[in-house]
Amino acid sequence: MNASRSSGKNTTRNPIMTRPSWPTRGPHASRRAGNPRAGCEDGPERDGRRRTLAPVVTRARKIETETPLALTRRARRMNRVLAETYPDAHCELDFRSPLELAVATILSAQCTDKRVNEVTPTVFAKYGTAADYAGADRGEMEELIRPTGFFRNKTAALIGLGQALVERYDGELPGRLAELVTLPGIGRKTANVILGNAFGVPGITVDTHFARLVGRWAWSAETDPVRIEFAVAELIPRGEWTMLSHRVIWHGRRICHSRTPACGACPLARDCPSYGVGPVEPDRAAALVRKGPSDE
Repeated sequence: MNASRSSGKNTTRNPIMTRPSWPTRGPHASRRAGNPRAGCEDGPERDGRRRTLAPVVTRARKIETETPLALTRRARRMNRVLAETYPDAHCELDFRSPLELAVATILSAQCTDKRVNEVTPTVFAKYGTAADYAGADRGEMEELIRPTGFFRNKTAALIGLGQALVERYDGELPGRLAELVTLPGIGRKTANVILGNAFGVPGITVDTHFARLVGRWAWSAETDPVRIEFAVAELIPRGEWTMLSHRVIWHGRRICHSRTPACGACPLARDCPSYGVGPVEPDRAAALVRKGPSDE
C-alpha cells in the first residue's frame, strides 16, 4: 500500500481543513544538528509567514508514519514527477551576469519576478559595474527601483553591495556561500540563488512557495528557512538541488497556490498528504492553473 494513503475506510471528513500540524520529532523533523542560522539574516528574506488553509475539502488524506527511507523515496519520486512536469523550469529573473542576478534578487524581496523584470533593464543599463552601484546617487536609484517596493532599503543594500565588492573583491561577486552572506543585501536565500544560477554550484532556494510546499508534502515539519534547506538536502541528491528549487517554485506559482491549490490538476496527487485541501474536481481545478509566473 502506498505510504501516503490513509488506511481507514470510514474516515469522517472535516469540511474545513487548516494546515496540518506535523510532529516536531521523528522522520518529518530535521535531522541536522548544529547552528542552522549561520549566514542567515533577518528582514525581507525571512519567508516565515504561515497562512491558514481553509477551503472546503472534498477529499483529504493524512500521511501515515513514514520511516526516513520511505520519506526519502517519496520525496525523490515527487522530484522526478516535477522534472517531467516542468522540463523547462529555470530562474524567472532576467540577468546576464552574477552581479545582475544579485541585484535582481535583492529587488525581488516582497516583489514579483514579473515586476522586477520590468524594472531591471533600466537599472542594468545605468549601473553596469560594482563601482557604478558604489557611486550611485541615492535619489536617482530610489526613483528607478521604486516600483519594486521598499525602495529605500533596497537602494541602501545595492549601494552597500557595490561598495563592499569594490573594497573587498575588486568589483567581482565572489562564488562562495561564506563570502556572499557577508555582503549587504545578501542572505542565505539570495546566496543560494546566485550560486545555483550564476556559478553552477548546487543550492536550495527556500522562498515562500518552497517553504509552503515542503510543509504540505510533509517533507519536513520545520518552518525556519535554513532548517527547511537542511532537511530537504538530506532527501534529495546534491546535484538536483538547484533544479528542485526551480521546479518546486514553478509548481507553487502555477498549481499549488497558497490559498486555493488546484489539487484536481496536480501531478503529485498520488504522493501528496494534503491532497484535497483545494478543489479536486477537474473543471474547478483546471480553472485555477496558471500558465506562467503568478503575481503571488
